[in-house]
Amino acid sequence: MTQSHMLQEVHEIPDALERLFSNSASVLTACGAQFRELDPAVVVTIARGTSDHAAGFLKYAIELQAGVPVASIGPSLASIYQRSLKLKNAAAIAISQSGKSPDIVALAQSVTDSGARSVALVNTVPSPLASACSVTVPLEAGPELAVAATKSYVASVVAGLAILAEWTQDEALKAALSKLPDHCRKALDLDWGGLTSHLEEAQSLYFLGRGPSLAVAAEAALKCKETCELHGEAYSSAEVLHGPVSLVGGGFPVLVFAAADAAEASAAGIADKLAEKGGTVFSTSPLSSVANVLPTVRTGHPLTDALIQIVPYYKMVERLSFLRNLNPDAPAALQKVTETL
Repeated sequence: MTQSHMLQEVHEIPDALERLFSNSASVLTACGAQFRELDPAVVVTIARGTSDHAAGFLKYAIELQAGVPVASIGPSLASIYQRSLKLKNAAAIAISQSGKSPDIVALAQSVTDSGARSVALVNTVPSPLASACSVTVPLEAGPELAVAATKSYVASVVAGLAILAEWTQDEALKAALSKLPDHCRKALDLDWGGLTSHLEEAQSLYFLGRGPSLAVAAEAALKCKETCELHGEAYSSAEVLHGPVSLVGGGFPVLVFAAADAAEASAAGIADKLAEKGGTVFSTSPLSSVANVLPTVRTGHPLTDALIQIVPYYKMVERLSFLRNLNPDAPAALQKVTETL
């Protein structure tokens, strides 16, 4: 069996997280303390692509844990329209693997100049993004050769969660994060091959979730398009009932991400409803009784439960790429660093 860079990097996730906790612990703690002292009225995020899905996860996490609204700012505001925002008493989180995309750097610099306490979660240090922000958190994921980012996505979310745990003094989240590398190792042993076989000839599918799991669904859909040239759309498992459900039937594939949180029962119920409608539905919740249930690792905290779902998915989609006669390391028309304006 061919071993891709992508699969190697998925297997490096536990070690990458351990490096993050070991090498960036002091700056993560300091960032959390600064956010606690600032007590921001709002948090803004700056990112594109996979990094924006990490930001989407952190949006839900911060709103759930800290009660502070989070908004994603379009990078073109600074790079194309050359406008700035009033961000006094705001915090900002910029996320990037390379730290080189000109529009992300321009917006980060604008946000910093506008008075926000800005933090760069970046895998490449030094980099232009690191220089544009008030504080830099090195993600310590190590070189990522595959075009499809995997370990840097997980490290970005975990870095943000570590800051949040310190900010809110959430001991339960701190404990869950400390155990996450071992839980990720267990997740790497999970077999989602049953899903793979149903997607080998598929033309389209839905990815569903609620809360943090919706951000995971968005990341899963992107990886499906990047590595498998398979069209996937991510929806809230509630929003799908407002129109998109009309496509579900005749074996239309659906993957429902449902973490052990307040939304699990609802998401699992919708998975069963779509399966009864004729969809080929897979769910990560054991509460589903009609949909096919995929094995998962429960981490003891709703946020890390949501995040860890992406680990077995990454393994599955890498294999699916080969089965569809593609190379997951070299998606068509894509490159590792996308430098948009």
